[in-house]
Amino acid sequence: MKGINIILIILFSILLLSACGSSSEDGTDKNENGKSNSDDKRWEEINTDGEIVVGTSGTLFPASYYEGDTLTGFDVEVMREVAKRLNLDITFETMGVDSMLSSIQSGRIDVAANQIESTEKRKKEFNFSEPYKYSYTTMVVRKDDNSEINSLEDLQGKKAGGGATTVYSQIAEHFGAEVVTYGNAPNEAYLRDVHNGRTDVVINDYYLQKFGIAEFPEFDIHLHPELRFRTTEQSIVIPKGETQLTTEINQVLKEMRNDGTLSDLAIQYFEEDASKKPNLEMEEIEGLDL
Repeated sequence: MKGINIILIILFSILLLSACGSSSEDGTDKNENGKSNSDDKRWEEINTDGEIVVGTSGTLFPASYYEGDTLTGFDVEVMREVAKRLNLDITFETMGVDSMLSSIQSGRIDVAANQIESTEKRKKEFNFSEPYKYSYTTMVVRKDDNSEINSLEDLQGKKAGGGATTVYSQIAEHFGAEVVTYGNAPNEAYLRDVHNGRTDVVINDYYLQKFGIAEFPEFDIHLHPELRFRTTEQSIVIPKGETQLTTEINQVLKEMRNDGTLSDLAIQYFEEDASKKPNLEMEEIEGLDL
């Protein structure tokens, strides 16, 4: 019996050691990529490594896109400047918007910058920086008949192109539209489908839609001439509980706003100062659970 007890003790010790194997020497849980799962540890790791990893799409002109082999755009250059002022190297991981939030939680990326809105639901799962861009919502429709959409209620039964988890797709669904989802597709795919009738509308950010349409003058589409609604704020998405990382990023964004860098970048990429709130009257939407 004594021998059996010793064997059981040894087996228990092995299991205990195995269970502890997923923790660091200081007792901090690590995810599969070696990033800390504990609150407020990410900045320490980023600062020690000297690098921040940013998720972005690379397909969202003019916010995040490729010029030849070079990734650029408003969001990309904002993040490059943030990293520079924090004395960090920067690496971009390109992915679909539907993957970015889960990639922050898994530790694949440190933050995301891709015209992402800080909604109340998202704030429960992530930290957000102060806004670096302000905008409002518009619709791309066919020129000849505005895709028979004269009010938000006319979205009922229409097909709306969009990402599966975006706020804009949720708006479409709220008014009864069927959302046709895409992967990490370029603007052309969304806009061509409105032109050829596969879908009826794309609901999205004013600045992104304006420039998307201008890229493809051969398409029979335009911004809806009457419908503009719902002001928006775009922020950098940060892991939940990472107070120090949020503070560091906010301090740099404040400096960039005060010295005019945000305005300069916005005008460079949007031809308007999207870093400031639009001075327009907007229809706000009641009952959205965002």
